[in-house]
Amino acid sequence: MEIFEGWPLPAAIGTLFVIVLLRAGGTYALGRGSRAGVKRLLERRGRMGPALARAEAVVDRYGAPVVALSFLTVGFQTAVNLAAGVMRMPLIRYLPALVIGGAAWATMYGVLGLATINAIIQAAQRDPVAAIVSVLAVIALFVLIDVATRKARAISARHAAAVEPVLPEEPGAAE
Repeated sequence: MEIFEGWPLPAAIGTLFVIVLLRAGGTYALGRGSRAGVKRLLERRGRMGPALARAEAVVDRYGAPVVALSFLTVGFQTAVNLAAGVMRMPLIRYLPALVIGGAAWATMYGVLGLATINAIIQAAQRDPVAAIVSVLAVIALFVLIDVATRKARAISARHAAAVEPVLPEEPGAAE
């Protein structure tokens, strides 16, 4: 956020808004334009395959509000925008969600991001050791959350694989 140092807050938020519209809109367009290819590529590589499947299910069930709310998350936002494009969500529903979610993201990121960076800089000027310890504590917290999330997903995946029903073959299929 150093790039916005000295900028008026509305200008920083406006710039972030344009950036998020281009990024999220581009992700949607990528998904919409290459529906089958994107799904096959991501599933084959195993990258974002489960996240995309989960995002598709949520977008299919709840629609445009999920797109808007996804901007309040980290990581799920890209999957939701890609899923909305792959599922060919109508632009009349997608664009308002993109604008609302993008505005919320830009405002939140601009206000909280700039305030956080300014607080860290001021703390470092007063007591550099305490600032370093605080930053390391926050990093440790994020690592702990990431490890716990990965473990929970692994346990959930093992559980889902263990309880997945085996469907009987259709009569006459083996003949």
